[in-house]
Amino acid sequence: MIRELTFLENLLFRIGAILMLVGVALHIFNAALSLYIYAIGAMFFCLMQLRAVYDGNDLNVIRLRRQQLFACLMFLGTAVCMSMQVYQYGFARRNEWVVALAIGCVLELYTAWRIPNALQKAKKS
Repeated sequence: MIRELTFLENLLFRIGAILMLVGVALHIFNAALSLYIYAIGAMFFCLMQLRAVYDGNDLNVIRLRRQQLFACLMFLGTAVCMSMQVYQYGFARRNEWVVALAIGCVLELYTAWRIPNALQKAKKS
């Protein structure tokens, strides 16, 4: 089973997700401020994802958790690409961060949909 988050961890997880959303939406108006809001949200979100450890040995759930952790890596990479755009360094000086964000979102959505089904299936067998 995947370790359940405590109330405080769940709260930080949700706050992180909201800050990520606000940071991306605010990028239209103020790119520098949105970078910091998004980065703090991504750190909270990813740290709480890392706290939810899977203790079982079902290969399907292990694969899905790896994809979920890769999505977290893409979210953190999005913050790095945003900083490259804001401070004009590195290779990502335009809107390349959108690609990393899209990959992370698709993987997170897929794993959020599939992990409960895979856990239920593993519990039955």
